[in-house]
Amino acid sequence: MEIKVNFLENLRLEAKFDDFTVTADQPIRYKGDGSAPSPFDYFLASSALCAAYFIKVYCKARDIPTENIRLSQNNIVDPEDRYNQIFQIQVELPEDISDKDKQGILRSIDRCTVKKVVQTGPEFKIETVDNLAADANAMLMGQPDSHASTFILGKDLPLEQTIANMTGMLADLGMKIEISSWRNIVPNVWSLHIRDAASPMCFTNGKGATKESALCSALGEFIERLNCNFFYNDQFFGDEIANSEFVHYPNEKWFELEDDDSLPTGILDEYCLEIYNPDGELCGSHLIDTNSGNIERGICTIPYVRQSDGETVYIPSNLIENLFLSNGMSAGNNLEEAKVQCLSEIFERAVKRQIIEQELVLPDVPMTVLEKFPNILAGIQGLEAQGFPVVVKDASLGGQFPVMCVTLMNPRTGGVFASFGAHPSFEVALERSLTELLQGRSFEGLNDVPKPTFNSMTVTEPENFVEHFIDSTGVISWRFFSSKADYEFCEWDFSGTSEQEAASLFGILETMGKEVYVAEFTGLGASVCRILVPEYSEVYPVDDLIWDNTNKALDYREDILNLHSLSDDELADLVERLEESQLDNYTDIKTLIGIVFDDNTVWGQLTIIELKILIYLALGQLEDAVDLVDAYLQYNDNTVQRGLFYQAVSAVLEVTLDEDLALEHFMTNFSRMFGEEVINAAVGSVSGNVRFYGLTKTSTKLEGIEPHLRLIESYKKLHHARAKAVV
Repeated sequence: MEIKVNFLENLRLEAKFDDFTVTADQPIRYKGDGSAPSPFDYFLASSALCAAYFIKVYCKARDIPTENIRLSQNNIVDPEDRYNQIFQIQVELPEDISDKDKQGILRSIDRCTVKKVVQTGPEFKIETVDNLAADANAMLMGQPDSHASTFILGKDLPLEQTIANMTGMLADLGMKIEISSWRNIVPNVWSLHIRDAASPMCFTNGKGATKESALCSALGEFIERLNCNFFYNDQFFGDEIANSEFVHYPNEKWFELEDDDSLPTGILDEYCLEIYNPDGELCGSHLIDTNSGNIERGICTIPYVRQSDGETVYIPSNLIENLFLSNGMSAGNNLEEAKVQCLSEIFERAVKRQIIEQELVLPDVPMTVLEKFPNILAGIQGLEAQGFPVVVKDASLGGQFPVMCVTLMNPRTGGVFASFGAHPSFEVALERSLTELLQGRSFEGLNDVPKPTFNSMTVTEPENFVEHFIDSTGVISWRFFSSKADYEFCEWDFSGTSEQEAASLFGILETMGKEVYVAEFTGLGASVCRILVPEYSEVYPVDDLIWDNTNKALDYREDILNLHSLSDDELADLVERLEESQLDNYTDIKTLIGIVFDDNTVWGQLTIIELKILIYLALGQLEDAVDLVDAYLQYNDNTVQRGLFYQAVSAVLEVTLDEDLALEHFMTNFSRMFGEEVINAAVGSVSGNVRFYGLTKTSTKLEGIEPHLRLIESYKKLHHARAKAVV
């Protein structure tokens, strides 16, 4: 994690990381002002807090209350060597906790990350650099020896060279990539999380049988998502980029809107139109891209090559971001390798969906076959040794598709987790199924997987598939575990050279009667492609283009960002549109308008229902506000402080709207209950003297919205590189 430090007045310091700011000072006896803890105090506190965190995780997984558990830490300093210290952690546990759990709680403290880092002994490297921001990839600790040559199945270059190529490309873009976590909880299963230090919203996970292959996976995913603009899906680019020569790619093509809002000629082809506009309901305005919101400019489309005849088809960027998410995008050592990975991913998701929705029963992989892959088997046995039964299935549907499945059971919670993997090689597909299962997960994380069900409606609803797509935590049917398989086991093999594998996978889609559209992105120095298979590789339903399009943000974004500057008439119009929209009241405003607010601010947690309340209060429409306040309090999952404010608002509204009550008769005890600041804010909000309490003033210039500005700066690096590449 990158921590930037600013020097403040006297001995005060300010550390910034992610969306947090920590201030440090020194005691007055050391010439400080005593206004904040010292850096060493924070260090000591981090150890105690980390120990408490692991106790909390242990207890939460076992439904053990923590109200009566107490923890303290003392550091005992050696009088002859002040750097030699003992951290004494003491835990007070209630008598009703079993001896087994008491020992488990003590063992959980041993897993404290701060403790382990201190015991291992971190290495400090201290140096000067010309430019902190330009020191790209300085935090990619654990890069392999560049002189080694480790080949793995499915890759056309050694891992070391692949990693060197990718880190070089990211460095050229000015991306400072940091590794925030590694995991290796069973043999031969590694995963990690990487992110852009300057814009943590840009992150990916990687997985593999070794730490090198996992790093290669994470970097590859990062590069594919940069090239395909996935990190910036649904987010506002700001006026500068929206009006620049190009918004997404130099070869994009814009189509002006028709007067009758029909689809402009030249967008999509007949095959796609039959799928995405079967009833003629799709309008041009549905396809305005959310990123630019540039209605005057029209519809932004990206050129894709139709594989059946090599013709170029212009596909709206809005359609892609609304329906496909990250499905079917990949980076490779060359374009053929990237295409193999894209197609493998598409088959993995589509076959998984078919299996889950049709409640198919897959054949088990015989142990004699698993024994051919001892490294994979060791990982499976590692899970079973921890008490997690594992079921390995052939998901090829009788040898039709290059897909495997590894399913984990958690007897402690009754949950199950089905992980799928795909690749022309049987071994690689199986390995990917296992590594995907544990990507970024601890053993405690496996306590959150859902329970299977016999309810077919739960399994087949579209949202369940979305959950499976995002993190594989959707629900699966109990029928999946039947011993009566719908297919015979097949030890399939689609492997060959990357060219042969790509041809084979394209051939499967052709046999199925599917059109395939490919876009290649090589302008940033990497081999990246994106493949769309209409009516097969979408994640969200096609109807979302009309009924749940992300560009609904354009109806609200400008007004909400300019909220403090709107007239009463404009506020009334905004709240009326929100009421008529039938949007879920608990939708986050940041999601609705495509703005990355700091999650630790009121803006970052603002929902539609809260925005409506604040507008009604500002307009003096107290009757409209009171019912919404009650609903907000009933289902509130905001901060305790924000909930307290609305409790105060509710009380003040009740008194204000009751002709028999006078507010001044309640102010003394209201103040004692809620505190002076909160009750004054509540009274001011109800009277109209305080407008939009807690919401800092914003505008479409985005000033002060630091997380979003960092995201735009990240995108500008890509935008600049793309513009430079075509000069």
